Amino acid sequence: MPQPDTTTPAPFLLAGGSVGVLLIHGFTGAPSEMRRLADYLHQHDFTVSGPLLPGHGTSVADLNRTRWQQWTAHVEAALADLRSRCETVFVGGLSLGGVLSLYLAAQHPDLAGALLYAPAMRISGWRARLVPLLKYVVRVIPKGEEEPLADPESRALHWCYDEYPVVAAHEAHRLIAHVRRQLPRVTCPLLIAYSLADPVVPTAAVEDIVRGVSTDDISLLTLERSGHVVTLDAEWQQVAEKTVAFIRAHLPETEAAG
Repeated sequence: MPQPDTTTPAPFLLAGGSVGVLLIHGFTGAPSEMRRLADYLHQHDFTVSGPLLPGHGTSVADLNRTRWQQWTAHVEAALADLRSRCETVFVGGLSLGGVLSLYLAAQHPDLAGALLYAPAMRISGWRARLVPLLKYVVRVIPKGEEEPLADPESRALHWCYDEYPVVAAHEAHRLIAHVRRQLPRVTCPLLIAYSLADPVVPTAAVEDIVRGVSTDDISLLTLERSGHVVTLDAEWQQVAEKTVAFIRAHLPETEAAG
């Protein structure tokens, strides 16, 4: 069963002004990973959409039946919906959600910017290396002891599966490989927030993005106390403040004046 049960995996839409922000959760997680950040953005009059990716919020078995193209199709639909509501749109995501944000940025060069939170262009640990073989032996394994959150109070807000879906993890690797090839097509401004204490995504992932994309407009936020879920963890407010500043700095003149 997913742990903990003090929050829900439901998607959300927070209606605000004409600037929209799409926030995509991570692998095995849920939109609640993005809710602290989303509420902060909404308080600053942004419209914020938090979709629930296919295979998430139900069961690990459902996730293992999901293919990466379903995730990309879902975020494309969520982006189209947000664009129908807003004049200017930013895309953002945590971990695998950051990879999906890069995917959207490569497909839609007219986006105002991409917000990447611990973007999983590389993954630490032995599971990542063995996933292509493991999936033929076992479909699900327990998650490791690495705690994705350093702040104990934040854990009550973190809805996720407590098992690791191996088949779906291989799909995530396929998506990462696909997006890696698409990085030169990314030309919009980027904000990358990452933690030196992240047990899941190494700092080399950030270096891969910086070297691979075609934009020079890249803002970096280096955290020191957070775990992997930087949008919820001990330094989430620093992440939120940096996000608002980045968005405001990259608004069209008409939006900024308004």
